Amino acid sequence: MIETMDLVLPGICGLGIHFRLDGFRLVYVLIAVIMWTCCGLFSKEYMEHYRNRRTYYAFFWITFLATAGVFLSADLYSVFIFFEIMSFTSYVWVAFDGRRESLRAANTYLAVAVIGGLVMLMGLFLLHDLLGTLEMDALEQAVKIAGDTGNQWRLYGAGGMLLFGFGAKAGCFPLHIWLPKAHPVAPAPASALLSGILTKAGVFGVIAVSCGIFGSDGAWGLLVTALGLATMFLGALLALFSVNLKRTLACSSVSQIGFIFTGIGMSCLLRAAGRDDFLAVRGAFLHMVNHSLLKLVLFLSAGAVFMNLHQLNLNDIRGFGRKKPCLCFCFLMGALGISGIPFGNGYVSKTLLHEGILEYIEAVREGAAVPMTSAGPWEWPAVRYILTEPGIWKAAEWLFLITGGMTLAYMAKLFVALFVERHPTRQKEFDDMKGSYMGRISRLALVVPSAALPVLGLVPHIFMDYLADLGQGFFHADIPVHLVSYFSRGNLKGAMISIGIGLALYGAGVRGFLMKRENGVNATRDYVDRWPAWLDLEELVYRPVIQTLLPAVCGAVCRAADRYLLSTMVAVLLAVSAVVCRAMDCLGDSLIRLARKTTHRQRDGSRREQGGDRIAVVLGRTIDRLGSLERLAPGRSQRRRESVIPGLMKAEEEVKRTGRLVEESFSFGLMLFCIGLCLTLGYLLVVFFRG
Repeated sequence: MIETMDLVLPGICGLGIHFRLDGFRLVYVLIAVIMWTCCGLFSKEYMEHYRNRRTYYAFFWITFLATAGVFLSADLYSVFIFFEIMSFTSYVWVAFDGRRESLRAANTYLAVAVIGGLVMLMGLFLLHDLLGTLEMDALEQAVKIAGDTGNQWRLYGAGGMLLFGFGAKAGCFPLHIWLPKAHPVAPAPASALLSGILTKAGVFGVIAVSCGIFGSDGAWGLLVTALGLATMFLGALLALFSVNLKRTLACSSVSQIGFIFTGIGMSCLLRAAGRDDFLAVRGAFLHMVNHSLLKLVLFLSAGAVFMNLHQLNLNDIRGFGRKKPCLCFCFLMGALGISGIPFGNGYVSKTLLHEGILEYIEAVREGAAVPMTSAGPWEWPAVRYILTEPGIWKAAEWLFLITGGMTLAYMAKLFVALFVERHPTRQKEFDDMKGSYMGRISRLALVVPSAALPVLGLVPHIFMDYLADLGQGFFHADIPVHLVSYFSRGNLKGAMISIGIGLALYGAGVRGFLMKRENGVNATRDYVDRWPAWLDLEELVYRPVIQTLLPAVCGAVCRAADRYLLSTMVAVLLAVSAVVCRAMDCLGDSLIRLARKTTHRQRDGSRREQGGDRIAVVLGRTIDRLGSLERLAPGRSQRRRESVIPGLMKAEEEVKRTGRLVEESFSFGLMLFCIGLCLTLGYLLVVFFRG
C-alpha cells in the first residue's frame, strides 16, 4: 500500500480543487500515462497524412491533463470540472475529419455529454445541500447523519442524477448510443483512449457514488446490477451483429462496461447481505484495468488495418492479417483476454465477477439477503422479491455466462475474417504488405502492451492481486479473507461453459445466420448486417423526442402559460387599478370634505344686507336720481320707475360669489401641490440617508 498524499488549491471555481494520490488513483494515472504514450507513438505514423495534425495533438494532450485531473480528484466537484473539460476536448477527436457522419456522431457525443453534465451538476447541488460536503472520503459518514434525519429519498434523487451523468460518459445502457457511432469515425488512437480510459472516468464516478453513498444499500445495488446486466448483454448482441471492425470493438466496450457495472452493483448487494464483497470489488477494478489495456491493443490493431486500407467493413478487409505474424499476435492476445479464455488477463477479472454472483446466490439461499432496513425501496414487494428469489439470480448468472460466450463469438468472427479467411480479389496485394504495413515505432507501441497481457493472466497472484490490493481501498471494501484459486475446477467450469456457448454461437449464428452467399454455390460467403435498420435507439427514440416531441410539448405548455399569465396579469392589473382608483377617489373626496369644513368652508348663498353692498347702493341711488330728473323734462311720462338698486346688488353678489369660488379652487389646488411636494421631499430624504 502507498501513503495517501493531498493537494488543495483553494478558491478555484468557488469551492476549490482538491487532489489526492492513493493506490487506486496511482494505478489509473499510470494506465493513462501508458495509454497516451502508446497512442501518441502510434499517432505519429497514423496521422502522417492528415493536414490538421496540430489540432489533433493539441486536444490530445489537453484531454490527457483533464483525464488525469478526473482520476486525481478527491471530491466530486473537482471531478465534475475536469470531467466537463475532458468531454469538450475529446469532442474534437470524434469530429476530427469533418465528414458528415463524423459531425453527426460528434453531435450525438456532445449532446450526451452536455445533458449528462447538466444532470450531474443538479445532483451535486442537491447532494451538497443535503450532506454539506462533496469530499469522497467524507460521504459515508455524512450519509449516516443525513439518513438519521429522514432524507433518504432526497439522497436517492441526488444519487440518481449522478448515476445518469457518470453513466452517460461510461456508456451504460440506455445512454450508450454515442459509443457505436463515435468510435468508428474517430482516429484509431483516439478510439483506443475513448474506449479504454475515458469511459473509465464515468465508472470512477459511479464507484465513488455507489460505494461512498450507497455502499450497504441493496436497492441501489439492484439498480446498478440491473443496468450492468442489460448493458452487458445488449453490447454483446450489437457487437455480434456488426460487420464493421471498429464498430464491433465499440459495442464490445459497451458490453465490458456492463461487466464492470455488474461487479459494482454486486458489491453493494453483498455488503447489504452482510457478506464479504471483496470478490465483486476486486473483479470490477481488475476488469477496469484489463479492459483499458485490451482496448488499447485491439483499437491500435484496427488502426493498423485502417491505416493501410482506409476501410473497416469485414468483407473489404478480410484476409489482411494473413502473413503478418506481429499483427496476428497482438490482436490474438487482445481477443483471448477479452473473451475470458483461461490464462488470459480477462479471465481473472471475469472469474472474480462470476464468483461474486455465486456468493450472492448462496446468501439468498441461506436467507441472508434480507434487507437490514425497512425504509425506502426495501418496502416495495417487487424489490424484496427480486432480492430474495434464488431463481432470478441464477438467471443472472446464466446471462453472465451467455454474454461471455457472445464475446468469444464476435471476437472469433473478427479474428477469422482478418487472419484466416482470404480476400476474393485483393489477397495478393494484402500479402505483399507484410513488411511495410506498419513502421517500427507503431509496431513497438502495439507489441509492448500486447506482450504484457498474457503475463498478467499467467501469474495473477503476483500482478493482478497486487493491483487489486492497491485499488481496493477506494471501494471501501473489506480485506480479502482468502486467496482466490483462479484455476480451480469450479472456476474453469464456468469459463468452459462460456467457451462452449461462444463456439456454438459462432458456428450456428455467425457462420450461418450472419453470412450468406452472393452468387452461386461456390461464391465467397459475405458477412451481412442483419440488425434491423429501424432498431436504432437514437433515431427511434432520442432524436424524435428531443427534436420533435419535446419542442412541441414545451411550446404548447409555454403558449398556454403565456395566455394564462397574460390574462392573469391583465386581470390583476385591472383589479389593482380599480382598487387604486377607488382609493384615490375616496381620498380626494375626503380631502375635499375636510377642506370645505375647515380651511375652505363655503358661505351660504342668501342675499346680504344692503349695508354690505355699498357699491351697488351708491351706484343705484345715482342712477335712480338721474331717472327722476329725466321725468321733469317736458313730454316725459310722469310714471315712477322702479329702483335699480336691487338688480345692482344681485349682480354685485354674483360677481363676489364667482370670485370666492375661483379663490377657493386655486388655494385648494395649491394646498394639494404642497402636500405632494412634501411627500416627494420626504421620500428623497429617506433614499438619501439609506444610501
